[in-house]
Amino acid sequence: MNFEEKTLSSKTVFSGHLLRVDVEQVETPMGTKASREIVKHPSAVGLIVVDDQGRLAIVKQWRSPLHDTILEIPAGKVDDRDHGDPLVAAKRELNEETRLQAANLKKVCRCYSSPGFTDEYLTMFLATGVKPVEQKLPQDADEKLALQWISVKEGVQMIADEEITDAKTILAIYYLRGLRNE
Repeated sequence: MNFEEKTLSSKTVFSGHLLRVDVEQVETPMGTKASREIVKHPSAVGLIVVDDQGRLAIVKQWRSPLHDTILEIPAGKVDDRDHGDPLVAAKRELNEETRLQAANLKKVCRCYSSPGFTDEYLTMFLATGVKPVEQKLPQDADEKLALQWISVKEGVQMIADEEITDAKTILAIYYLRGLRNE
């Protein structure tokens, strides 16, 4: 069975600092014409940072699309400083957002964050053996973060209580829960 849509045309309708929006005219496998709005976003990394007590690092920060603060794992986009390498981005983001470095950084998975409208591809890393960095990298001037540590059990309850609603953070908590068979 063929699911592929044929792109008939593509037009960039917005290009900003962080993302680009394209509108594509497509022909579906059934032969009908349709329009697709696609957010083009750089690849990103998410960090499942676990300390020597088995707690997970989360950060509280303002998210403008929500007009609210949110709790989420440290994360960020892969940018020019990283030369397209998610591992380099993971090390940089870990330093910038938590002021930590990891003895071990293991790739856990790669996934699309929301394929219904964006091409953002997220690489998740497990960071263990963490300790404070010796040299702090500059933080994003437009970002204010508050680091906190939670147990997996607390994280599961925070998901149930809708205190944690970020998909990558939910994935991280259930990943750790699965590792520990909790």
